[in-house]
Amino acid sequence: MNYLVVLFKNKERKKIINRFKTFERAESYYNKMIEDNKSVIFETRVENARPCDYELCLLKRNDDNFDKLFVKDEFGRNILVNLDDPDYKIIKVSKYKVPEKIFDVNTNKKITTEEFVKKYLPKSSVKLISRLNNKVVVQNDNEVKLFSLKDEDESRRFLESLNDYLIDNGRGDSIIVIETSKPQKKYLYDILSEMGISKQSLYRRSTTYKPR
Repeated sequence: MNYLVVLFKNKERKKIINRFKTFERAESYYNKMIEDNKSVIFETRVENARPCDYELCLLKRNDDNFDKLFVKDEFGRNILVNLDDPDYKIIKVSKYKVPEKIFDVNTNKKITTEEFVKKYLPKSSVKLISRLNNKVVVQNDNEVKLFSLKDEDESRRFLESLNDYLIDNGRGDSIIVIETSKPQKKYLYDILSEMGISKQSLYRRSTTYKPR
């Protein structure tokens, strides 16, 4: 195939998404992926306790007519994009948001933020969403649901991203408490422990090992 759409993680090839014979089809597919990616609410920024950065690239089979591709780094410098594969060259590159998943304690499964919003944040009622260490508690009338993230930074980032999404979509049906007070924490510990969740697990602040 003459063209590849490839996902890169920390500048290393992670996955070939699709292959194409013509540039027109490859570019159309690539552009659609970038457009659809704008709807991701909460992206992956940490894996195995290490920062990660994703990019979506369009690769072309190497030929003599290839123009070198440069991208700007975080300091505004032009950086030549190279690929450790003599058969292909990168002709397009864009930042890409890989959806992060949170752990749904209620179902013992990982879900995306989009699934979280659809299932647990109906527009018909007012919800209270609170951060509890590396966890998130959703209170909807008498229903209480618990979710877990990798660490406290991730639970804070999740609620910040969720708050931005709700504001952007004109939704005022949820109250988000990112910095929970001590009395609020005690109240949440009590009601969650009454649901059968151990306080030891609730006190935990991380589910991942952080390397030095």
